[in-house]
Amino acid sequence: MDIRQLRYFVTVAEEANFTRAAARLHLAQPGVSAQVRQLERELGQPLLDRSGRSVTLTEVGLAVLPYARAALSAVEAVRQTVDEFTGLLRGHVTIGFLSGAAAHTFDLASFLAGFHRDHPQVEVTLTENTSERMLAALHRGELDVAVVGLADEEPPPGISLQVLIDEPLVAAVAPDDPGLTHTGRTGIPLAELRDRPLISLPRGTGTRGVLERACARAGFQPRIAFEAAAPLFLAQLAARGLGVAVVPALQAHEASAFGVRTLEITHPRLRGRVALAWRTDGPASPAATAFLGLLRATLTASGTVSTHPGEVS
Repeated sequence: MDIRQLRYFVTVAEEANFTRAAARLHLAQPGVSAQVRQLERELGQPLLDRSGRSVTLTEVGLAVLPYARAALSAVEAVRQTVDEFTGLLRGHVTIGFLSGAAAHTFDLASFLAGFHRDHPQVEVTLTENTSERMLAALHRGELDVAVVGLADEEPPPGISLQVLIDEPLVAAVAPDDPGLTHTGRTGIPLAELRDRPLISLPRGTGTRGVLERACARAGFQPRIAFEAAAPLFLAQLAARGLGVAVVPALQAHEASAFGVRTLEITHPRLRGRVALAWRTDGPASPAATAFLGLLRATLTASGTVSTHPGEVS
């Protein structure tokens, strides 16, 4: 057997599917399947049960899996030890981010290009998801770093945060809405949205969590008429009179361009926060540790870090 076969076996076991495992390994599925079968022939026992809709571990596979993972960890430790002596950084970093958050916070593309130039042996993977799912992935070790929206004031257990954006949530409404846009009005109590059709980010996002928790405390459930992942698209829907969009504060030129008026939500005031998140005990690999340290330093130097009292860094 060789390390490559063990890596393929562990990946298939984790994905419970040869196709997904091959995609994760950036390989063709038949090659992965052939190498796992070769490992099974060498051991003289089947490690995987392929009879169902998903691949499961046999009794022998369950017993072998911890040792296979330990062997892979030992090989990685050997490489890391050698790299420390040679000054070479290599490995893999997985980053999760919100739709539009990278452009809104700072120039992530330029940062990634610079990191790749300085550390060409480090592979970086970007993935997009809801904040709720990304925080769960951080806990499971599937992500090293994530840019997430925050639904609560306190960070989840085991997660550290560096707040990047802290701004009020507003109600974006059509300019001809008779009940909300009379002259001089700049705010709207949350209770006034009770019977209104609302346009919101999807469930699992920080902004949606803030809205739902505030409505629950006020004694009602929000009527979500439309939801989408892009706040500016929500404003476009509101401009067409389809409901009231609850979104992070818009710049004046954005509100004008989309033809909406914005009213700050009050009683209580709601805030949308976006933060850099990582496991409190730190990333698992030297590459991810170096990436996180440089990213935090870059964000601090660029003035992208919030100074709001809710920050946890």
